[in-house]
Amino acid sequence: MSNPSTPAAMKPLSASALERFAREVAKYPADQAQSAVMACLAIVQQEQGYVSLESEKVVADFLGMPQIAVHEVTTFYNMYNQQPTGRFKLNVCTNLPCQLRDGVTALTHLEKKLGVTMGGTTDDGMFTLQQSECLGACADSPVMLVNDRTMCSFMSNEKLDQLIDGLRASSKGDAA
Repeated sequence: MSNPSTPAAMKPLSASALERFAREVAKYPADQAQSAVMACLAIVQQEQGYVSLESEKVVADFLGMPQIAVHEVTTFYNMYNQQPTGRFKLNVCTNLPCQLRDGVTALTHLEKKLGVTMGGTTDDGMFTLQQSECLGACADSPVMLVNDRTMCSFMSNEKLDQLIDGLRASSKGDAA
């Protein structure tokens, strides 16, 4: 079991990222640049893999807003990673409706299968396991979100095993 370590130094954002920031800001009236904060954070995460405190400062400076205001956005939404994650980020819903329909069972099964506790990343850097407060699919629980994009519903232990095995197999094909 391990947790991702913080890199010694974050590489600076590319000129392309800053150009994308400017395009997002241009969508809003000149005095409302801060409205682009979520888009700018998404650009940072897309380029860096996560949103560090240093990159929050870059966003804050670009948008002319306090860094704490940017940090509040980063920490409010679990779509923004605050530290490096594995190749596959698995968010399991543990909100009460999902808990009542085996959400915690799914989380526990994944912890055992992956050999990590919630919040941890596997030693090979392949999987990060996180909980989500609500994914908005209570009737389909247990539910999870893979890499903030793919919703998986009715995740029995068998379906969880198939998902993990399939993601591992797909990664081996990428390395070849």
